[in-house]
Amino acid sequence: MFDTQRNHYQIVHLGLHHRRWVHHCVMHLDIRNEKIWIFYNSTEHDIAAELVDLGVPKHDIVLGFHPPFMREMSDYAVG
Repeated sequence: MFDTQRNHYQIVHLGLHHRRWVHHCVMHLDIRNEKIWIFYNSTEHDIAAELVDLGVPKHDIVLGFHPPFMREMSDYAVG
């Protein structure tokens, strides 16, 4: 799901399993105040590191899956 008007991006698995709907968020990112917020990543890829490799400065990436006090201990933005 890509909402480019509100800068909200998710990749989800959606389907039926034994006649019941199932869904699972694989990845969730938002762009807020010109920073990339990573809220969830269930892949084996380090999205933050890949963004840095693509030229995004660490101060423009927020590890939103950590609380603010833990973000202060990282090399990335707090918020």
